[in-house]
Amino acid sequence: MIEIRNLRLSYALEQGQLEVLSGIDLDVADGETLAIVGPSGSGKTTLLLLLAGLEQAQQGSIELDGVDLAGLDADGLADLRRDRLGIVFQSFHLVPSLTALGNVALPLEIAEHKDAGVRAAAMLDRVGLGERRQHYPMQLSGGEQQRVAIAWALVHSPSLLLADEPTGNLDLETGARVIEMLFELNAASGSTLVLVTHDEQIARRCGRVLRLHAGKLVESVDHALPA
Repeated sequence: MIEIRNLRLSYALEQGQLEVLSGIDLDVADGETLAIVGPSGSGKTTLLLLLAGLEQAQQGSIELDGVDLAGLDADGLADLRRDRLGIVFQSFHLVPSLTALGNVALPLEIAEHKDAGVRAAAMLDRVGLGERRQHYPMQLSGGEQQRVAIAWALVHSPSLLLADEPTGNLDLETGARVIEMLFELNAASGSTLVLVTHDEQIARRCGRVLRLHAGKLVESVDHALPA
C-alpha cells in the first residue's frame, strides 16, 4: 500500500536549515495497521501530511497503492484523496454550515454518487449518530464531532486511512470510545490504517509501531501486543 524511499524534508530558517525528515524508508502492507509515535517535533505529522499529498518533500519518493505522488499535479492529488484516502485530524474540520449528514455526504456528492445521502445516513448510523444527522457541528459535542469526522473519512470506503492524533481534543473517556470505534470500523473495511499518536497504549493496538526521533526512523516494532 505504501512505499517510501529516502524521504527528506527541511525548512529554511534564519539560523539555517531545519531538517524535519531525514531519509525515511518505509513499506506498509495492504491492510496493515501502523502507529507512528515520537516526541513533539520528531516529524510524525509531517510524514502524515506527505502521505496525504498535502506537503511535498524535497527528496525521495512516495508511492500509494502503486501511484507515485510526485507524478500527480494538484488535481491528481485531490482525486487521489477523494477516491483512495480517508483523513482524520485532531481538529474536526467539519463544515459549520452543513449538518452532520451534509458533512458526511459531501465527499460522495463531489464524486457525483447518486446515493450520497443514503450512504452518509448509513455511515452515521454505524457511528451511533443516526438521531443526530440533522444537527450542525456547533450542536454536537467534541466526541460527536469527531465521530462525524470519522464517518466522513470512511464513507467512501478508502483503501488508506490516515489519522493524526484523533483523540487529541477529547477527554480520556470520550477519546477511548472514539478510538475503539475507529479500530472497529477500520477492521470492518479492511483498509490500511496509519495512526499518529502520542499515546503508547493506543499505539500498541496497531500491528506495528514506528518510532521517529528528530526526523529519523529509530525503531520499528512488529506484532505489538493489544492494549
